[in-house]
Formats: sequence, structure tokens, C-alpha cells
Amino acid sequence: MYAVIDLETTGLRPGWHDKVVEVAVVHLDATGTVAHEWCTLVNPGRDLGPQHIHGIRTAEVLDAPSFSQIAGHLAQLLAGRVLVAHNLRFDGTFLAAEYQRIGVPAPLDPGQGLCTMALAAQYLPGAGRSLADCCARAGLDLVHAHSALHDAQAAAGLLAYYLRRAGQPPPWADLLAVATRAAWPALPATPVRPVGRGGAEEPAAHFLSRLVTQLPRAGNRDADAYLDLLDQALLDRHLSATETRALLEFAGSVGLGRAQVIELHEQYLSALVAAALADGVVTGAERADLERVTKLLGLEPAHLDKALHNPPTTAATKLGGFSLSPGDIVVFTGQLGEPREVWEERATAAGLVAAQSVTKRTRLVVAADPDTLSGKARKARDYRIPIVDVATFQRLATALAD
Repeated sequence: MYAVIDLETTGLRPGWHDKVVEVAVVHLDATGTVAHEWCTLVNPGRDLGPQHIHGIRTAEVLDAPSFSQIAGHLAQLLAGRVLVAHNLRFDGTFLAAEYQRIGVPAPLDPGQGLCTMALAAQYLPGAGRSLADCCARAGLDLVHAHSALHDAQAAAGLLAYYLRRAGQPPPWADLLAVATRAAWPALPATPVRPVGRGGAEEPAAHFLSRLVTQLPRAGNRDADAYLDLLDQALLDRHLSATETRALLEFAGSVGLGRAQVIELHEQYLSALVAAALADGVVTGAERADLERVTKLLGLEPAHLDKALHNPPTTAATKLGGFSLSPGDIVVFTGQLGEPREVWEERATAAGLVAAQSVTKRTRLVVAADPDTLSGKARKARDYRIPIVDVATFQRLATALAD
């Protein structure tokens, strides 16, 4: 009978470059009883936009299907049913734009569906337009706002409330007949594994466990290249999902096995210890930093204790020494919490050059989420340019000013 939908998107402009990042569908029968639910994250192939609103991290969508991969299954979930949403004009138009983008016109006319926000004027007099206000007036719980599934469930609850108030047959009974006649295009509905929210900040198993145990030893040049890549990845003292993948792919491409990578991680830690001891003392902040890096490297605390008690006299490779210099080119990408112009002004005040595009001369890319899928980030990874969060940029810019 009814297909209640909710979308989370990268922005508000479906006709421009904004895309769906999460979609949920809740089926209701004629009485408003839930018959089926389905939800998945969607990889938009670009940055995720206002992550502070929808709360989706890029790491969570890296393995999510693209819209083209779910289009057939989603069409099956919607075909023959009245489309329902809270602000149907937004969700319906956005969904139609996604189908149009893959060259498939879809019968998603908002005028042929039901909007729980618009119906509130009749069935919830005095309620505000927001989903939260309508749910409160109807006595419904709304948890995890801006989660597609929870919002779709809440909108489904509102429709069930309206159905009880309207009686049978409802005033929109003609839409049920229209929905059954709507011509949905024939799309292959290959099974798609839904990807949900909630991935842990750190992988359940360290990426070292995914390396082959024994391989012929790679040459020194490849080992140095791996250490350089690791140094860039740990610049912000966090290993993002894309950085972890890059390290795994590089290690596999040059034949670095687990044993040799562990040796390189121990070498990296020793180099950091040597740098910390350059002034003869390891401060509390330096110790905390070394402990964090030890964990990120997949090493045991005993490795750090050993390095501190038997520090190398000199570091074989200069590591952990990334810094910015006056005139370095910095590029900002994504929604950074404050207007990008503010961050560009801060960069200029620190003696840096804020550019709009990434080239081989770019020194650093700053993003709200270092895993971002933006075009600038993809180009930065191709050029092996570090991508850091705003806190790391502020630390580097402050160090430059000092």
C-alpha cells in the first residue's frame, strides 16, 4: 500500500552535485501496520556535506553500494505503492534526480504521493513543520533524528496516526489506484547487501593482521617509500580507513609481508623516540603521543618501553618531521564547521597560500573528514599529499607562526 521513505543527502540541491548518502523505506499496509523495513548507506562518490547534521562518516560509506547499484532493488520496494515522506517534495525530487542521473526516469511525482508534513495541518493542528514537532504532537517518539531509518519510521508512525484519524477509506484512496498503474522502468534488481551505520572508529582487527605472514623481503627503496607513506598517514595521529587501505595496497604491491612491516613500524617508533629524546627528556605530552602512535602501529607497549630504554643514537630515517613553511600551498575541502573563507584567511595570516585546486605543488589538504571522497581529496591521494583534519592544520599553522 504505502512506501514511506527518508533520505540523508550531501546537501539541499538535487539538480546540482548533491547526492543521497542514506536511504530508508518502510512499508505500511492499509491499516498503517509496518510490513517491511529496508535501509542502507549509499556511497555518493563525493564528500558527504554536512556531516555534523547527518552524522555519517566517510569510513562508513566506503564499502556501501552506489545509487546505481541499489536503483533496481529500490524501484522494486517503491513500485505499486503510494510514496510517503515528511517533506515529500524534497525527498521525492531528490530521489527522482538520482534516477535521472543514471538515465532512468522514475514515476516520483510529489503530487501523486503523501506528505506527512503537509497533512499535519489537517490532522495535527497547531504542530510545527518539523518531524520532531509533528511526532511530539501525535505522541510519537522520535529517536536519532537525521538517521534515515529512524526518520522513516517516525514518518510511518505519523501516517498510521493520520489513517486512524481519517478512517476507511482514507480521503487519498484514489492515489492507491494511481500507484498501481505507475510505470516503473525495468531495472535489474541484483541483491545488494545493505550497509548500516555504526562502524567503530578503529578497525576491529589491526591492518597488520591482513598482511601476508611471509613474503620475500622488499628492497630498501620500497621500505623507505612505505615509511614515508606511513609518516604522512600518522601526521594527524589517526589512521583513517582510506589511509589504512593505501598502506595495505602499497605493502601488497611491493611484497612487504607482515614480519617486515612490523620491523618497519618498530623502526618508525624508534625514530620518534630519538626525536623526543633529542633534548634529553621525554615530557608527559611526548610520552602520551608515543603511546598513541604505538597503538596505531599495532605494536605492544613493550615495544615502546624497549625503544625508550635503548634509544637509537641517531634516527636512520627522518620521520615525524612534517612541517609547514611560509609560502606552502594549502587547499581546503568539504564543510569545515566554519565558512571556508575563514580558514583561508587563517592560512594567509600564517604565511601560507590558500588555493582552490590541488596540484603537485600543494603541500597539504585540509578536510572535515580525512576519509573524504571529494575530487580534491582523490587528487591529493594520487599525488601522495597529506590530508588532515582542521585540528591538525591549526597545530601546524601555530607551529609555523612560532
